[in-house]
Amino acid sequence: MEKSRKNRKQSIKQVFKLLVSYIKRHISIIVSAGITIVLFLIVFSLYDLPAEAVLYATVLSIVAVSLFGMIRFYFYYKRQQKLQWLKHTITLSEEEFPQPQDRIEEDYQEIIRILSERYTKMYSDVDEKLSDMMDYYTMWVHQIKTPIAAMRLLLQSEEMSMSEELQDQLFKIEQYVGMVLQYLRVESMSGDLLLSRYDLDDIVKQAIKKHTKSFIRKKITLYYEEIHKKVLTDEKWLVFVIEQLISNALKYTNSGSISIYLDTELEDTLVIEDTGIGICPEDLPRVCEKGYTGYNGRADKKSTGIGLYLCKRILNKLSHTMTITSEVSKGTKVYIGLAIKELIVE
Repeated sequence: MEKSRKNRKQSIKQVFKLLVSYIKRHISIIVSAGITIVLFLIVFSLYDLPAEAVLYATVLSIVAVSLFGMIRFYFYYKRQQKLQWLKHTITLSEEEFPQPQDRIEEDYQEIIRILSERYTKMYSDVDEKLSDMMDYYTMWVHQIKTPIAAMRLLLQSEEMSMSEELQDQLFKIEQYVGMVLQYLRVESMSGDLLLSRYDLDDIVKQAIKKHTKSFIRKKITLYYEEIHKKVLTDEKWLVFVIEQLISNALKYTNSGSISIYLDTELEDTLVIEDTGIGICPEDLPRVCEKGYTGYNGRADKKSTGIGLYLCKRILNKLSHTMTITSEVSKGTKVYIGLAIKELIVE
């Protein structure tokens, strides 16, 4: 009942606004009609006609003009409703446009049709090019995995002083290849989601396992507390996010430790903390923007400005959150909020 009353008030308000707009649009006609009535009154009065006749003629003129204006406003209202509907449906055709009232409106409608056709063609061309590009890069990612796997086997079988370093660089190549694939998939990841309750320890351990050699090589201590918690998420995508955050922590931590634990105060919040170089205060609000590397990223020449952007996008689609706090030369904390409130589906 309350909602119905509110909708009625809103409709009346919209009609009133439209009436004001209609009056403004036809103000010249209204003024002309008023001047005409006044002229008739003056002429009638000059001929010493009875006051009743003059008043009667005036009332009839006002009623006639008002009725004509109301009928015109009704058609104006219908045309406006038709245009509102068109605005929301987007698609345009000759049958959907209101009948033009004059040559100017006809020209405007023709301009809109031309622009619509050009937009449709441009959108189709862009969509086709994007589809071709995604097909190519997806194929490239899958093809590049074969020589990477072959190189890893060769390095494992060869005893050479540079073997460990080469394997580390090969691992980084694998990471970047994986990032390309996830970047291509993130736009349409809603169709690839498999939501279920997963053991958070298993997810974190999968991510840690991939970086075991990097921890050993850089002599970074890992502090990991067993979490013993299940969360509603997509395992594959969350593993990728945690892998990326651990990779970032390792990249910018030259000595010290990385800690992974469940926050004791915030609900279902996983924390990845490092003792690395940190993030400048002026860069902190923008680190999740696409392509933004920040001062430390530019100085270190290792940042692509894509990793945190992807993490943020993926977590948003999973209805998780990501918050980052940091102090320069002291380290960075990344908080992943895993309590789902409302799943975002695009």
